[in-house]
Amino acid sequence: MEGKVGRVVFQAFIVGAVRSAVGRRNGALAGVHPADLGAAVLSELMTRTGVLPAAVDDVIWGCVGQVGPQASNIGRATALSAGLPESVPATTIDRQCGSSQQAVHFAAQAVMSGTQDLVVAGGVEVMSQVPIASPTTMGVERGMAHPRGGRRWVERFGDEEISQFRGAEWIARRWDLSRAGMEAYALESHRRALASTAAGEFDAEIVEVHGLRRDEGPRPDSTAEKLAALGPLREGGRITAALASQISDGAAAVLVASERAVLRWGLTPLARVHTLTVVGSDPVAMLTGPIPATAALLERSGVALAEIGSYEVNEAFSSVPMAWLAETGADPARLNPQGGAIALGHPLGATGARLMTTLVHRMRREGQRFGLQAMCEGGGMANATLLELA
Repeated sequence: MEGKVGRVVFQAFIVGAVRSAVGRRNGALAGVHPADLGAAVLSELMTRTGVLPAAVDDVIWGCVGQVGPQASNIGRATALSAGLPESVPATTIDRQCGSSQQAVHFAAQAVMSGTQDLVVAGGVEVMSQVPIASPTTMGVERGMAHPRGGRRWVERFGDEEISQFRGAEWIARRWDLSRAGMEAYALESHRRALASTAAGEFDAEIVEVHGLRRDEGPRPDSTAEKLAALGPLREGGRITAALASQISDGAAAVLVASERAVLRWGLTPLARVHTLTVVGSDPVAMLTGPIPATAALLERSGVALAEIGSYEVNEAFSSVPMAWLAETGADPARLNPQGGAIALGHPLGATGARLMTTLVHRMRREGQRFGLQAMCEGGGMANATLLELA
């Protein structure tokens, strides 16, 4: 994707991509302050790229649970904790699970508009300290209204339950995905993540934080028998805890640069941001967005799905990428080839940048021309990104 101002064409390049290992809930990263966790990743990004921190135009940071240690613009606290000068601004955004993927989109759009040259995009979530839905539950406990408690919302959607768990179950039934099939998918996610870890394929993208160098989520002891013995999350349902993404802690960041910045700083482009899309979808089903987002991305880019070397479609639940496969007809071997959030974990605000970091490094390692990333998001939305090897 290119931006045009008059006759000038601007392109956006990813010139650095790093992440922490993903920690299990109450694992090695549980006691790390979110600003310190993000700062470790951000400072490593500056070191690896060799960019003078003062040259960064903005830091765009994703975080979902913006309460407690993640409140009051955690992006700004992260940038300052990483040693960036006070002159570098930062903002924190929330597009639910796609927050840091949206951060990359905003960064790329700033560069393609010609208004900025170097933008950091990333995110953090320490779910051990800030549990999922904390801002909502804490507000309700203090007598505040629910975010979907307004009169007009109720008039349009009623007062029925809206949750990701209900959405995951709805998808499983809508696409007739059996529990056994979803369990086989989950086991494969763990197998791929373990194989990639053993092969050292994650090593180049991970910066050590508090002694953690490897993702804590993949389970070598997972078996079909163990998964079959688990009870469903809802009575009569198909979804179990093993078919959901893991509650996790982590941070990730990428540096997006203009061609002018690449030349000035002698940077090595890893990938070019080819096409960006974001769509809304049914807020009740909630998690189906990657399907229309992918369709919109392919139409806008003119690139066929078969031309794309690999796809990162976030494993919020097994049913989400499996429905995506059923609708797109994509090659299952190219989908999340190093495992996904079921095995590696899902630190909400960091996952978009984590997926992109893994995708960029794989594209470089395997010489894949195109890579696709799509993310389902709370409220019924989805981001999709197409990268091209630089």
